[in-house]
Amino acid sequence: MRISGTTATEIAGSVRDLIASGRLAPQDLLPPVRKLAEELGVNRNTVASAYRQLVAAGEAETRGRGGTVVTGVPQLAGEGAWFGGRLIDLASGNPDPELLPDVLQALDGGAYRPALYGSAALDPDLAAWARERFAPDVTVDGFRVLVTHGAVDATERLLNAYLTRGDAVAVEDPCFLASIGTLRLNGLRTVAVPVDEEGMLPTALRAALDGGVRAVVCTPRAHNPTGVSVTRERAAELRSVLAAHPQVLVIEDDHFWAVSSTPYHRITPPGMSRWALVRSVSKFLGPDLRLAIVATDEESAQRLRTRLNTGTTWVSRLLQHAVYRLVSDPRVLGQTVRARDAYVERSALLLAALGERGLGRPAGYRPDGLNVWVPLGTQARPVADALARRGWAVQPGHLFAAGTGTGQEIRVTTSTLTAQQAREFTDDLAAVLPVLPVLPVHPA
Repeated sequence: MRISGTTATEIAGSVRDLIASGRLAPQDLLPPVRKLAEELGVNRNTVASAYRQLVAAGEAETRGRGGTVVTGVPQLAGEGAWFGGRLIDLASGNPDPELLPDVLQALDGGAYRPALYGSAALDPDLAAWARERFAPDVTVDGFRVLVTHGAVDATERLLNAYLTRGDAVAVEDPCFLASIGTLRLNGLRTVAVPVDEEGMLPTALRAALDGGVRAVVCTPRAHNPTGVSVTRERAAELRSVLAAHPQVLVIEDDHFWAVSSTPYHRITPPGMSRWALVRSVSKFLGPDLRLAIVATDEESAQRLRTRLNTGTTWVSRLLQHAVYRLVSDPRVLGQTVRARDAYVERSALLLAALGERGLGRPAGYRPDGLNVWVPLGTQARPVADALARRGWAVQPGHLFAAGTGTGQEIRVTTSTLTAQQAREFTDDLAAVLPVLPVLPVHPA
């Protein structure tokens, strides 16, 4: 393998050719700037510029002192990464299928008229329902409502509506796996903002904004993977920080809203010109519906409409009709309440079992959502392997690292967990922890 060239563009092109030919593989470390500059007989700034071009193109990523490495096609979701047919699934992040409504039954007898090319992209009944539900939380006059193909689709379309390759986006650290993948696939730079028990850290968000990020993506409650929710006090602090940067795009991914056990506290201040509140139906109606409702400002709505026109990329009106039938059905609303209570109870089962073993989070940790974030004090990958050998599938924490996280946690999905499983899993976790070797923070 030999990198060639005398200009930044030539050097970047040489690296891209090596990647395309397979001589450079994902996670391969590129030569240090100083060393490559000496080999090529060029200024160090020329090599640094070439590396910046590669990062902007999504071909490489910088890891601080860890150098610059070749990127691969990012993993957009964790399903299956540590899950096999003989394992008990505590990894997928899925809702309990027994707590989801029957979509086909909802369509039975509904007065649906087939939508044709050029029809309105938004089902009027669903739009009216959504405006009514969003109004108490948005508290902004004149907001618009649209639908997208899920929360990840909404986030990606909004980012692409305003940002270009190489732009920086502030995200939580640890971060939702699909968000990390979306940013990398679109050539956007990830700026990690650490999360504590109350949400994003205001000081870290301020530093990211001062550093030039053009968008902020935040999960206000049931954060994936940690389960923490933004408190009222923290939301006020974040609003104060964001108010000094009114031009930044703020996306709130309130994915668990309908079955959340914690209140929503808005982090978007009133003066923001570009904002969106995204609410998916996947956690309470089913992931296969592939639909999210978006409340947003007028300009963002116009930009989204051009990307969701009824000629090519609109969200199926049949799906919208099904969602409206479901959310307006009292039986489904009752089932949603039962699902919310069940998820709270099941995460509590695991927390109690962990507490009996002296494992897990502090006493005040009360996760919302489908997952529990378990600190280990050792690297998570070998723990996940050891648990898999005992029949348990979990997600290792390094997959969710947006920055330089230690990877010393596991994410455990509790949506279908029973009391017996909670005890048995915790017994196995306690059994494998003392004998594990300590691996590097960023294993190859």
